[in-house]
Amino acid sequence: MTMTITQQLITIIMIVLGTMLTRFLPFIVFPPNKTTPRYIQYLGEVLSLAALALLVVYCFKDVGFLTGSHGFPEIISVAVVILLHVWKGQMLLSIAGGTLFYMLLVQTIF
Repeated sequence: MTMTITQQLITIIMIVLGTMLTRFLPFIVFPPNKTTPRYIQYLGEVLSLAALALLVVYCFKDVGFLTGSHGFPEIISVAVVILLHVWKGQMLLSIAGGTLFYMLLVQTIF
């Protein structure tokens, strides 16, 4: 099933409007000259850590600690991520280094 030109244009316009709404709405609801509510400030502090914790749980959800490699490549890679982050303090380096190390372990050793 293919979309007509009109349907494609409507889809593009709706995507643009949705993107603009999500980008501009916080600045409209919380203008700079008005104090941001304490609850919103709290959410700004904790949501990034909650999202990272959710990603960690998601990454470990299918790891079989009682079968196969017993989760050793995953655990070692998490340790590499932690060590890299403590050593250099750069998130991108930590994530890339841990991912590359995990792929190396899985492809060569486990």
